[in-house]
Amino acid sequence: MRVPSSTRAACFGMAALLLGGLGGCAAGTLVARDAPAEQAAASSPRAATVAQGIEVHARQRRLTAAERSQLITQLDAQAQAGDLLRHLAAQQPNGLQDLYAGGEADLLIDGPATFKAMFAAIERARHTVLLESYIVEDAGIALRLATLLKRKRAQGVQVAMIYDDVGSFGTAASYFQALRDNGVPTCAFNPLVPKRRMAYWSLAHRDHRKILVVDGEVAFTGGINISAVYRSGSFSRPKGKAAAAPASSTDQAAPSESSEHLRQNGWRDTQVRLTGAAAQALDTLVRDTWQHQGCLPALPDPPAPNTTTKVTVTTAAHSPLVAVLPSSPLDPFNRIYATLLTAIDVSRRSVWFTMAYFAPTADMIDALSDAARRGVDVRLILPSQSDFSPVLHAGRSHYTTLLDAGVQLCELQGAVLHAKTVVIDGVLSSVGSSNLDWRSFAGNNEVNALVFGEDFALRMQAMFESDLRACAPVTLTAWRQRPVWQRAKEAAAGLLERLW
Repeated sequence: MRVPSSTRAACFGMAALLLGGLGGCAAGTLVARDAPAEQAAASSPRAATVAQGIEVHARQRRLTAAERSQLITQLDAQAQAGDLLRHLAAQQPNGLQDLYAGGEADLLIDGPATFKAMFAAIERARHTVLLESYIVEDAGIALRLATLLKRKRAQGVQVAMIYDDVGSFGTAASYFQALRDNGVPTCAFNPLVPKRRMAYWSLAHRDHRKILVVDGEVAFTGGINISAVYRSGSFSRPKGKAAAAPASSTDQAAPSESSEHLRQNGWRDTQVRLTGAAAQALDTLVRDTWQHQGCLPALPDPPAPNTTTKVTVTTAAHSPLVAVLPSSPLDPFNRIYATLLTAIDVSRRSVWFTMAYFAPTADMIDALSDAARRGVDVRLILPSQSDFSPVLHAGRSHYTTLLDAGVQLCELQGAVLHAKTVVIDGVLSSVGSSNLDWRSFAGNNEVNALVFGEDFALRMQAMFESDLRACAPVTLTAWRQRPVWQRAKEAAAGLLERLW
């Protein structure tokens, strides 16, 4: 998928207009409860201009124009060299208008930490538990989850699960039937054999999202499926045990029982926990998918938001500005792709990607290369192994171009890489389900959380640097000496890329 040059030019034009050609300002917004009003800084003119083009929602209400401007000015003081304001302005032509404040964004690294947090949130559920996942695997974690969901339903909590029929193809029908028998409705997204009337159906259109929302107040999203491959951490096994083993499964297919040796190894993945208005937005997204798919029964209305606590402006570093970016093949353009491309185009300091499935478009290769040539620190952590080898080889077919431009590449060793994360200029972060491949851009429902804020970005950078220590760098000299058979695989994979 290519973004028209007019769209990319519009992004630059909007940024130039809003920033007036002046650097030195950063932006963002955040809201917290019961903060003294005197903490609010005076708004800057440039922040006020950016604030006119966005809507910021707290859990209880929409912020006024003056509050939006104040919030942007406050994060201006936290970031460096005007990066945050520039990125916020540049994204407005991509439709980045609805932003969420007043909550928290927490990083969860790998399966054990993620499921501990998710199960704890479900245990505390009082009203609703909504789950949407590409893979729901009938083993280990999924069985524990089913037991918990049945118990919460018995306590009167409304529970619903939607899963992709291709991603969960290997799961026994009895798993979902047992949930339904205990009052937990389940629904297959675009089932292979259509069993209900839907507004749209396509075998190629898959639901690749991973979302859990509890009571509309706390939500989880990222790359982690309900799968046994996440039962241990990515680097928890004995050193060297799995470094040479082939990966057992991919996000594009349910795990294979024939590769049990790798299923014992941890998978490297990332999830984000969101609270407040961003969680409410994910709650709405799951409900929309359920309704659009014709799933039954109709879900009950979400609980009414708490309106008893006053929301005021504060500079709490842990409370960033969040955008929830869904994408679908039905959209006129892919917002996730356009957002990442624009962020690379306007980057000044750093572009750090960790990407499980990397088969980028020509526009993305150009953007990464152009950024590196103008002095931006562009680094990519990519997989060293994959069970779906065409994606691996298609990505590697671009290595020479990227290395020539000065992009730093490294491949993760000793663990299966499944994360899809980005941190740019130390102020803009993305955690989600979308890979950099054609399936994610044009064939799947995806969702990414876009987080504006230096505090969250610092945690993202620390996570990236930790992963770097488990990587093997790819140098241009060594890459040019790769064998002919490897070059042939790359060429073939590149030709077949859009057929996957």
